[in-house]
Amino acid sequence: MPRRLHRHYGSGHCHFIISSCYHQRPRLGTATRQNLFLEILEQVRLRYGFIVVGYVVMPEHIHLLISEPNRGTPSTVRLRS
Repeated sequence: MPRRLHRHYGSGHCHFIISSCYHQRPRLGTATRQNLFLEILEQVRLRYGFIVVGYVVMPEHIHLLISEPNRGTPSTVRLRS
């Protein structure tokens, strides 16, 4: 049985986040929806104070590479946003 993953926060490392759309449906398949996602990402970035190192927006999921936020952890940013 695999061991539980340990999350390491507070070391100043970057964090890679993958998030899929509900039932992996292509909810981000249009430029309008992708732009809306980017606007919301910017609002969340400003609220929590992290740097977006890179991102990829695909029709059914996103990849983010972010710095540690000034407020909270990458997990809390993802859950509360």
